[in-house]
Amino acid sequence: MVADAAVPLLEHLGNVLPTLRASERKVAQLVADNPSFFITATMAMAAEGAGVSEPTVMRFCTNMGFTGFQQFKMALAQTLALGIPATLSTINRHDPIDVLATKIFDHTISSLDRARHYLDPKHVEDAVQAIVDGASLTFVGLGASAIIAIDAEQKSALFGIPCSAPVDPHQQFIAASMARPGEVLVAISNTGRTQSIVQIAQLARENGATVIGISGDTTPLLEHCDIPLIVRTIEDTDIYTPTVSRLADLVVIDVLATAVALRRGPEHMDRISHMKEGLTKFRQTY
Repeated sequence: MVADAAVPLLEHLGNVLPTLRASERKVAQLVADNPSFFITATMAMAAEGAGVSEPTVMRFCTNMGFTGFQQFKMALAQTLALGIPATLSTINRHDPIDVLATKIFDHTISSLDRARHYLDPKHVEDAVQAIVDGASLTFVGLGASAIIAIDAEQKSALFGIPCSAPVDPHQQFIAASMARPGEVLVAISNTGRTQSIVQIAQLARENGATVIGISGDTTPLLEHCDIPLIVRTIEDTDIYTPTVSRLADLVVIDVLATAVALRRGPEHMDRISHMKEGLTKFRQTY
């Protein structure tokens, strides 16, 4: 039950809640329902609020992996700023708009923080270098992932090499079939189980292209990728549109584009600045 430092405390609490003893579950529920109260409470107040003894509160804190009540409260205060994760802030049909908005913002903030903690910087470095060394860059995805691919193509100036994002599956297949060594293909699928995207990644790799995979976990897609980028979010695709995973993937694309642009050096950055100045003037002509 010891908290993983890479997992936000409130998310960890939601994960372990069903495994706690009944008395400790009361303390956990108090934290989930009113974390702000718990942060400012004395141990006696927390015990009274949860309807348990003070030793139970202490035992809960130590079982969560902390030295005691005060250290747990400090960690709770730090993680509270990141928002309450979806596991502890479930949306229900009777929520007023202000509560609904708060839950969605909390969900998004905590989910993006989770993605940041889990993202492997070594794999990001490998992806950046592959793009810097690449002759061209192709992004593929379907559904919500296609939106990410199209957005990535818009950043072609930052990447500094020819970019494409074919939306039609047949065009994606053609791009993978014609891929060659030195080219880079980025396959995007949160579930990592979209068969056409998995097949396209496999085909591009067989043809010698460097394949970067962006997925929500260790998935079948990543088995056919040279560089896996796992972007873990708190997602419920059975009920909600996967907006949070899309936002997290867009941030990862921004990280790649910015890192590549910086890696290309001052001359490239000067050209980007000149382009943006020209674009500003161009917009004013409409």
